[in-house]
Amino acid sequence: MQKISIYTENINLSQLLKWANITNSGGEAKTFIREGKIKVNGEVVKSPGKKIFPGDVIEFADTEKKYLVEGE
Repeated sequence: MQKISIYTENINLSQLLKWANITNSGGEAKTFIREGKIKVNGEVVKSPGKKIFPGDVIEFADTEKKYLVEGE
């Protein structure tokens, strides 16, 4: 599991995916999210504005790619 550090209290899911270079753009991040391809803490999320906090686990559905969000 890869770790992603954030330096704010929280971050929107789409912003996190772009900021951590998991997706190539914010538009691509939003598309993946709206298509149900992203899970947060094991549950599919379809809202790009979902708030992500340290301790959350992000994963791509149907893959083994997982990311742990850490605070500063």
